[in-house]
Amino acid sequence: MYGHVAKLARAIKSGIESQGLKPDLYQIRETLSQEILDKMHALPKDESIPYATPETLVEYDAFLFGFPTRYGNQPAQVRAFWDATGQVWTSGGAYGKIAGTFFSTASLGGGQETTALTFISTLTHHGIAYVPFGYARSFAQMTSTTEFRGGSAWGAGTIAAGDGSRQPSAVELELATIQGTSFAQFAKRLAPREQN
Repeated sequence: MYGHVAKLARAIKSGIESQGLKPDLYQIRETLSQEILDKMHALPKDESIPYATPETLVEYDAFLFGFPTRYGNQPAQVRAFWDATGQVWTSGGAYGKIAGTFFSTASLGGGQETTALTFISTLTHHGIAYVPFGYARSFAQMTSTTEFRGGSAWGAGTIAAGDGSRQPSAVELELATIQGTSFAQFAKRLAPREQN
């Protein structure tokens, strides 16, 4: 809505690219009316980024899902996307893939960790393994108390303020880049090896 998740996604993308992988960015379709979006002062969608469809889940092996939180859960737009994945679910089209999460919240207590926790149920029903960010690659940044910031072992994050006025900090973007790097390293370890 205010571009925070997109900024984190671009930082994550650079981390993935640093590992020699080619990530693609997707967005989920908006469910709110233009009238409501205008009242919320939402930014226009970046039309250069394609929209994900349920079939997108079949086409890729690994995903990092980023979204703003709503009351400690995914927003309605994300739920609407997953509610449309019944055919992928019944066919096992996403089974055995991996996913992680990253977030934007209005405040420190906005539900970044609970959003990841509640999202795991959706991933589990599809047979998608959850890969947490953890602390191994970002201990210094995660445990520092010198700056107010989002993100945790569950995934990179930013604090946007209720009106979206706070932008991701340098540390939040650094954590997103590290998450992209470590997720790519994990994904590469799972890639099938050629048989001799």
